[in-house]
Amino acid sequence: MPSDPNCLFCKIVAGALPSTPVHEDDRVIAFRDIAPRAPTHILVVPRDHIPSAAELTENDGPILGHLFAVAAQIARSEGIADDGYRIVTNVGRWGGQTVDHLHFHLMGGRAFEWPPG
Repeated sequence: MPSDPNCLFCKIVAGALPSTPVHEDDRVIAFRDIAPRAPTHILVVPRDHIPSAAELTENDGPILGHLFAVAAQIARSEGIADDGYRIVTNVGRWGGQTVDHLHFHLMGGRAFEWPPG
């Protein structure tokens, strides 16, 4: 999908808003969350605007595979892979989604509880 000029993450992808990037390639950008919920909290975002996981189809398999591969690579480089980490995406208002652009939270550096609440 083309970018959305009103989307916060599309503006970050375009370089119109600042971020602290940890990974960039032609399909994905990853940057540190501005309100971290764990010692390591990084957002992994496709460059193309996809509103949420609810919009995904089977055709999105390649980008999803790449998003998860990038998350695993970042977990290794951040030193959280051995102890474990959490990858989360929120869908819709009740699911906790606050930016309508598909993104995955990569969090680690501490133990997590289940259920998350």
